Amino acid sequence: MSATTANSWSSTVDPSAPGGRRGPRDRPQKWGNPVTYFIALLFIAVCIAPVLYIVVGGFRTNSQITTSPAALPHPWVFSNYLNVLKSTTFWGEFANSLVVGLASTIGIVVLGLMVSFVIARYDFKLKGAMYSLFAAGLMFPMVIAITPLYIVIKNIGLVDNLLGIIVPQIAFGLPTTVIILVPFLRAIPNEIEEACAIDGVSRLGFFFRMVVPLSLPGVVTVGILAFIGSWNNYVLPLYILNSQANFTLPLGVQAFSSQYSTDTAKVLAFTSLAMLPALIFFSLFEKRIVGGLTGAVKG
Repeated sequence: MSATTANSWSSTVDPSAPGGRRGPRDRPQKWGNPVTYFIALLFIAVCIAPVLYIVVGGFRTNSQITTSPAALPHPWVFSNYLNVLKSTTFWGEFANSLVVGLASTIGIVVLGLMVSFVIARYDFKLKGAMYSLFAAGLMFPMVIAITPLYIVIKNIGLVDNLLGIIVPQIAFGLPTTVIILVPFLRAIPNEIEEACAIDGVSRLGFFFRMVVPLSLPGVVTVGILAFIGSWNNYVLPLYILNSQANFTLPLGVQAFSSQYSTDTAKVLAFTSLAMLPALIFFSLFEKRIVGGLTGAVKG
């Protein structure tokens, strides 16, 4: 047998398998049911098609959209996007959304991690009731409580103020954060905490030196979910914010659509630029979200 033949033979067999037969990993994987793939592709198309239509529509003129709504731009028009990018209104609303998103995310992560640490690592009365209270918070979305929430915000003088958006978002973001982080913190072995105590590390030192680094996958997950949820929030800013100088991008899209209702192409360009940051952010950190949620389930 030649050397080439021997090499090709050795590459197709599993040495650890009895008789030199192929191992399970070397066997060709079977395709699943074609119907499953068809349904999956159908759902993907339903999700992606509207986004592509909005993005591509921004590169067209109103006459092109009226004449051939489903056709590609011919020629491609970049002025719609350039005019939006030159607008100070767009960048002001972008800055407002960024401030609200970052502040809400920091508040949700910091407070949620502290609460989760207490629930996961301390034994006290009503511990189960506290955890159940946060779990019950998942069943009450912000839309249900929007009227009493507006009254509370009005009474404390935060109407038409970005803090009137940030504080409620932190409160309504805590249940999801606690539910995800508690399993991470419970999974930290007690031996690590005992070793830190022997070395003279306080509970607070154990929290910052060990808990925070070990729970980083969960922290990143809840941070991403909080930021995306804040960026896309529309109902709360609609009730709280009155002046356009304080508008976030979701409200800006609505106001822009009303102002330029006859210029469909420009509205599509503004809409696509408004949703682009959240799409990019989610695409970049998608694996971290899945990994963090998987870790929570295993914990």
